[in-house]
Amino acid sequence: MKELFLLRGLPGSGKSTLAASLGGAHYEADMYFMENGEYNFDGTKIRAAHEWCRGSVEFGMQNERERIVVSNTFTQVWEMENYYNLAEQYGYKVYSLIVENRHGGVNQHGVPEDKLIAMKDRFEVKL
Repeated sequence: MKELFLLRGLPGSGKSTLAASLGGAHYEADMYFMENGEYNFDGTKIRAAHEWCRGSVEFGMQNERERIVVSNTFTQVWEMENYYNLAEQYGYKVYSLIVENRHGGVNQHGVPEDKLIAMKDRFEVKL
């Protein structure tokens, strides 16, 4: 069975760690900002980063990867819509998991506290 895991949560919650433990092809928008092993975030390129992530997932689906894991903040439900559409198009079962920071994880990318609070305040859950 082909599976797509969408891991949601605030920075530092453990999304990337969980993604690694799930195996399969792993993608996240933050990967777009990696250069020679260094994370170099550029806010003007966030749209390009998410387009790269979506395109990478679609490429994986076209090549029939059995398991694909996407770990992005996905604070709002609409942000996952493209992935649900791809899953339907390519026949993937989708699992959406919220990863909570109950272990005191550290925000590795230096997202400022005010941005974390804004993300937390807009986080949507659709049951």
